Amino acid sequence: MRSHLLNGLTAEHYRSSVTEGVERVAAKLATTDRPFTGVTVDTLSPRIDAIDLDRPLGDTAAVLDELEDVYLRDAVYFHHPRYLAHLNCPVVIPAVLGEAVLSAVNSSLDTWDQSAGGTLIERKLIDWTAERIGLGPAADGVFTSGGTQSNLQALLLAREEAKSDSLAKLRILASEVSHFSVKKSAKLLGLGPDSVVAVPVDRDKRMQTVALAHELERCRRDGLVPMAVVATAGTTDFGSIDPLPEIAGLCAQYAVWMHVDAAYGCGLLASLKYRDRIDGIERADSVTVDYHKSFFQPVSSSAVLVKDAATLRHATYHADYLNPRRMVQERIPNRVDKSLQTTRRFDALKLWMTLRTMGADGVGQLFDEVCDLAAEGWQLLAADPRYDVVVEPTLSTLVFRYIPAAVTDPAEIDRANLYARKALFASGDAVVAGTKVGGRHYLKFTLLNPETRAADIAAVLDLIAGHAEQYLGESLDRAS
Repeated sequence: MRSHLLNGLTAEHYRSSVTEGVERVAAKLATTDRPFTGVTVDTLSPRIDAIDLDRPLGDTAAVLDELEDVYLRDAVYFHHPRYLAHLNCPVVIPAVLGEAVLSAVNSSLDTWDQSAGGTLIERKLIDWTAERIGLGPAADGVFTSGGTQSNLQALLLAREEAKSDSLAKLRILASEVSHFSVKKSAKLLGLGPDSVVAVPVDRDKRMQTVALAHELERCRRDGLVPMAVVATAGTTDFGSIDPLPEIAGLCAQYAVWMHVDAAYGCGLLASLKYRDRIDGIERADSVTVDYHKSFFQPVSSSAVLVKDAATLRHATYHADYLNPRRMVQERIPNRVDKSLQTTRRFDALKLWMTLRTMGADGVGQLFDEVCDLAAEGWQLLAADPRYDVVVEPTLSTLVFRYIPAAVTDPAEIDRANLYARKALFASGDAVVAGTKVGGRHYLKFTLLNPETRAADIAAVLDLIAGHAEQYLGESLDRAS
């Protein structure tokens, strides 16, 4: 079994095995003609259930053959131009190369004596991101597993900085369309069910600053402690960006921690055309960025940044076997001192490889392309009498609803849109997402693939309309 351990003696075996795996994936990418096969749970589950994990196949070629049957053939492929559903981006090749390197070397980014150069590369990328945001010379941060963890850590720091004598008094103010991880974080931080105050949004799904000011004043009047305002730079459902300068002004006025969830909108940090859409982000106390959403990185690649490095002390614990206190005096850069995680992948390498190969402008150009595509999609939807579109996109998301000419019952229209989404997924021809707006079912395009064209959007809209019309026709037949 030692022949399977990666070391100097097995380097050739490593090279041939990985090459075979890469060739299989490359062939799959080259021949995939739709984002999904339409396989069902009932079809795929028995194949996987039938595998006896206590009877290994013995060699990677056989395993890859089996993997084709249980995964590769039926995977959802985000690189396809008609995958239009969630915040999943196609990935750039330099980052995939970085993934291969970091997996093989297997550095752990918790302590210097496990990562050395990896520690410094991550720190350099944090400094680079903080500079792009404009957080100032005292800024710092750490890579995380994703936006949910980044938001959790930011709100942990905000809770500690609030210095309240009662958790029951603490309040987090976030827009009504902010990410669910805000409420999840509040629960994990021991806050009560009423701790997250939903601030109303305007017609463009941006936080209403008048309403925010009202809630901040109400907290002051009622003896409550607003520990943080969460502004969103790219909401999951609409891609909307809250008015950051005005929110920053209110946070300064009321001495409240300002967190910006830019998990989606962080791509604007590299944008050549639209960077001004997140002006005001530099005034935040903490910022979430997800490189694996809009920097075209493989999952996972995320970070939380803070304006004042000293606030990261709230996540610091010292263990004698790992990062004893003396290491601080010795100026040994242990990243675990800043992280909620201990063992942690060298995910920063992927972004490093990307920037050193393509440059920030290369990434920004790709993100600008999907923002431009969304503007084209908006024009198509706005001109199409079959659809009601919710808001003009700020980033690359479109939320819309099929409206049949002859049906006025909102519940029946809901069912037609739900059916169309499910039927489209089952066909494998395209993948779209769904959400609710005002209690009604809507469909959603999240455009993160620069290879997607307006013609793809138009074709998928026709497919959706066809499925919805089929459902409505069958519904009328059943009713008669």
